[in-house]
Amino acid sequence: MFESKAIPTTDKAAFYAELLDQARGLLSGETDRIANAANFSALLYHALTEVNWVGFYFFDGKELVVGPFQGKPACVRIAIGKGVCGTAAAMRRTQLVGDVHAFPGHIACDAASRSEIVVPLYQGDTLIGVLDLDSPALDRFDHVDQTGLEAMARLYLASIAGESLATAA
Repeated sequence: MFESKAIPTTDKAAFYAELLDQARGLLSGETDRIANAANFSALLYHALTEVNWVGFYFFDGKELVVGPFQGKPACVRIAIGKGVCGTAAAMRRTQLVGDVHAFPGHIACDAASRSEIVVPLYQGDTLIGVLDLDSPALDRFDHVDQTGLEAMARLYLASIAGESLATAA
């Protein structure tokens, strides 16, 4: 049903638009946050090139706790404001990090990771968690990836809120 494809070098924005349509189909009719996070992370992991970890950390009221993901075993708990994930959650802003070793306080769950992008997941003022992607390549993610992944995150949030996915993102 869903195909793994390499990101085209000519039109990455169109690739993300197609990926968003695939995610709509995948999440349609389901509102369970764990089920949708599991399928969503698998879709991204297999569709994107040069990623070694894609997944979710959910806020439990005190800290971020690892949720569904694809990749090697991960850090289980991350404090708000700590590392790239905790910073994204605290600042309510996507963190696009070209070299994680230059990020103050980076938490190295996988020593092979070199770059990272983390999209915070908020419904109104309520922190749900973060969407986290790691890559073994320096500067793997750019602003086109950021725009595409933020749209994907909005779609995920709409799915768990039971909103229509036809116009979400």
